[in-house]
Amino acid sequence: MKAWAVLTLFLLGAVMLLAKHPTTAIQVQVKNQHGAPVERAAVILDFLSTHRQVFKLGRREPIHWEVRTNMEGIARFPSIPQGTIRVQVIAKDYQTFGKKIDVDDPQKTIDVKLNPPQKQYTIYGPSSDTSEPHKQ
Repeated sequence: MKAWAVLTLFLLGAVMLLAKHPTTAIQVQVKNQHGAPVERAAVILDFLSTHRQVFKLGRREPIHWEVRTNMEGIARFPSIPQGTIRVQVIAKDYQTFGKKIDVDDPQKTIDVKLNPPQKQYTIYGPSSDTSEPHKQ
């Protein structure tokens, strides 16, 4: 009788340890203003809060991922704990994209549209550029 009770408690504890916390598989699709995929864009994912804190050696471990998009403009992340994340996309010749997103579904696709950089203005005028040699 005692052996069955101990075995039942052991099995119940093992099941609780192996129980999966909810996770989300994230895919980020990056396109430009014309709808064409942007390849080799850096996609950065940071956890702001999760439903489950991740601990390593008694300390909270920050979770941070950086991947690049493929030729189709898609970046895939492994399954991550559900919660609030910040997604940043950085690509050459485009404005940086950033957004906070709540993830609580088993799968999430994030569509990102990158725009070209805005025109830069200066109060100094064109003659203040020191990269050109001074003409006399």
